[in-house]
Amino acid sequence: MANNRKKRSRKSGLPPGTLMHIGDQKLESSKISFIQYNETLFSEASAESIEQCAESIKHHKGVTWINIDGVHDVALIEKTGELFGIHPLVLEDIMNTEQRPKMEEHQNFLFFSLKMLSFQGNGRNLNVEQLSILLGNGLVITFQESPGDVFEPLRERIRQGKGRIRKQKADYLVYALIDAVIDNFFTILESFGEELEELEDLVLNGTTSETASRIHALKKQLLVVRRAAWPLRELVNNFEKSESVWLQKSTRIFLRDVYDHTIQIIDSIEISREVISGLLDIYLSSLSNRTNEVMKVLTIVATIFIPLTFIAGVYGMNFEYMPELAWKWGYPAAMVFMLMAALGMLWFFRRKKWL
Repeated sequence: MANNRKKRSRKSGLPPGTLMHIGDQKLESSKISFIQYNETLFSEASAESIEQCAESIKHHKGVTWINIDGVHDVALIEKTGELFGIHPLVLEDIMNTEQRPKMEEHQNFLFFSLKMLSFQGNGRNLNVEQLSILLGNGLVITFQESPGDVFEPLRERIRQGKGRIRKQKADYLVYALIDAVIDNFFTILESFGEELEELEDLVLNGTTSETASRIHALKKQLLVVRRAAWPLRELVNNFEKSESVWLQKSTRIFLRDVYDHTIQIIDSIEISREVISGLLDIYLSSLSNRTNEVMKVLTIVATIFIPLTFIAGVYGMNFEYMPELAWKWGYPAAMVFMLMAALGMLWFFRRKKWL
């Protein structure tokens, strides 16, 4: 399906809170799924409508996780806002896939917007997807642009009842979601590190146009990761310091660990950017050195031929009274003289270590 991209400029002049999808439409129709669990019970299903999810919450005592794939459906997003009391400005941010990662506190919920990264195709195409999370009383709602995410290990832990997640409340689920997104940054950066090592070997062994293209492509991808990672530090810090009634004291300890991970990610990104800038400098220096070597050889060749050309030019004038023209050994003598001149200059260049 061809992407139907809508730009932010189309919202110019519209009232605040006007719902319009900004970004690429990656699905024909939205899909809804939900998971409900507590310490002893678990259920997982797909939903035909958001009303079905809202109805199931009334009869469940525990945590409900509703996931919506596809944020282009204005009617679905608007209905979700009506059922769960979501502010129109938040709904607007959910549908804007170019939203900067952030956290906001509202009366009925906490709102999180962050970027989820993954590789596509041959493993070098970086995919950036916006993830929006709402945390309420026993309720977590996630909005994704398309199916496929980094949460399958988390879902499996919930299904199997492993770890502490089934014993905790909804805030711990939000922590686990954010932690999964941030941990995936390490996978992305490890892949970048391997490619940096490969590029370093290529640059040191020789320069090609393909090497330059790969360096520039990796530099652009690092910039994308940097833009996604830097706001996460503020997001996690605000979440940990939030005074919301839905954030348990026991969860704050885990959020401190996530905060440390964001710092490590930012440090790794900055180090990688410095390395790739150094590689680019080495590449340009190598290219310049190769050009200088070629120019040096051409200059030496031209310098050697300057006196030879002068001699040939003098004897090519063919004046009638040039004494050497009638001399029997004139031609051999001229050739020997030119050869001696060339050898003398080569000896001089070697002595000066220009060769």
